[in-house]
Amino acid sequence: MDKIEKLLRKISHPDRERLLKIISKLLSGEKKDLDIKKIKGAEFYRLRSGRFRVIFHYEGASKEIIIDSIKLRDENTYK
Repeated sequence: MDKIEKLLRKISHPDRERLLKIISKLLSGEKKDLDIKKIKGAEFYRLRSGRFRVIFHYEGASKEIIIDSIKLRDENTYK
């Protein structure tokens, strides 16, 4: 079981539903209403949703989105 699956099992049902809705928007290309910023000094981006942070990057010429991690926001989130 990877870390993303483990986190999704631990969090409350409403948080899980909200997070999955945000991720599906990201993957479907509906980025208009999402809070996405590039992380300085890296080729990664972060998507902010409440206290959760989704770290992702684009891969290949097709700009496929790869989700690297989902974390609760704290001082070590971006390290």
